[in-house]
Amino acid sequence: MKIKDLKIFSLNVPLKKEFKTSLRTVKTAAETIIKIETDTGQVGFGEAPPTAVITGDTNQSIRGIIKNKIKPLLIDEEIENIEKIHFLIEESAVNNNSAKAAVEMAVYDLFAQKLGVPLYKILGGYQNKLVSDLSISVNSPAEMKEDALQAVKDGYQVLKLKVGKGYQKDLERFRAVRKAVGDQIKIRLDANQGWQPKEAVSIIKTMEAENLNPELIEQPVKAADYEGLKFVRDNVLTPVMADESLFSAQDCLRLLKMQACDLINIKLMKAGGIYNALKINAIAEAYGIEVMLGSMLEAKVSVTAAAHLAAAKKNITRLDLDAPLYLAEDPVVGGMIINGPEISFPAKNGLGIEDIYNLIEVV
Repeated sequence: MKIKDLKIFSLNVPLKKEFKTSLRTVKTAAETIIKIETDTGQVGFGEAPPTAVITGDTNQSIRGIIKNKIKPLLIDEEIENIEKIHFLIEESAVNNNSAKAAVEMAVYDLFAQKLGVPLYKILGGYQNKLVSDLSISVNSPAEMKEDALQAVKDGYQVLKLKVGKGYQKDLERFRAVRKAVGDQIKIRLDANQGWQPKEAVSIIKTMEAENLNPELIEQPVKAADYEGLKFVRDNVLTPVMADESLFSAQDCLRLLKMQACDLINIKLMKAGGIYNALKINAIAEAYGIEVMLGSMLEAKVSVTAAAHLAAAKKNITRLDLDAPLYLAEDPVVGGMIINGPEISFPAKNGLGIEDIYNLIEVV
């Protein structure tokens, strides 16, 4: 099975409501979709979201690097040469991780199709059913309380509150949600780099003293502030997770050698694809550190790829793969099956994606 063509498309889907974090506000998921076509007539799908405030990638840069740097290297390559294709993609340009992730997941999709199995089976095959949390957009305490109550009504037992917009206000947000949903619901806090180290320690200690019981605190400080992350981790009891601080296997080694975090969050768009994500997970597992598999604000193509990776590995114990639920419509035919917090897979090979509606080809 040889790669014969790689086509690039745009996909724009409005959100049900604005999604807010400390870094940005999003109203529309504006994605880059790719299709890799083979000489046997099979098609592999990939996706990359533009998340400039985290990865530095825009749709223009994603599409440009795929068209001008990656695509010419892959034409006529045998799809089963995974290692070779990975390094062709990896060495095509520095950074540009979202573009690399999109192309690589399409390659893995085709590789699993060739072998006649769902993707999670060739990546490890640990399980075939998953449970995700649901993120609550940062808003007023009252609005976040209502969103949290709706999420619990919809069956979610684990919530992730987006905070990081005024640490005293964040306390009010958490108090309001905890009081509303009760003590049995797990609540994760994601500050998206929104606190200073001393602020983070102060607010987390207050939460602990008030028995608010956060399950974990995700990326409390700036991505580059490894020492600040370690300071927070060393001075609170609540587990601290690295997200934006961790893109590569090298980042993972540095964080874990420093003992700067208790958990890590892998995202395909940060790692540059499945191959690198597997390396990062292996390093974390060797250090006895559990992994969350997360996503940006993405449609169901790339989140399906992330779900297959999560299903493959025992060390991936937490999931934040709710992004497709924020879209006003689902243009993807096939892919992972979402039933409230539960994720499962169709009895299909590869990613299990059959088609995508409303694509506009980018030439």
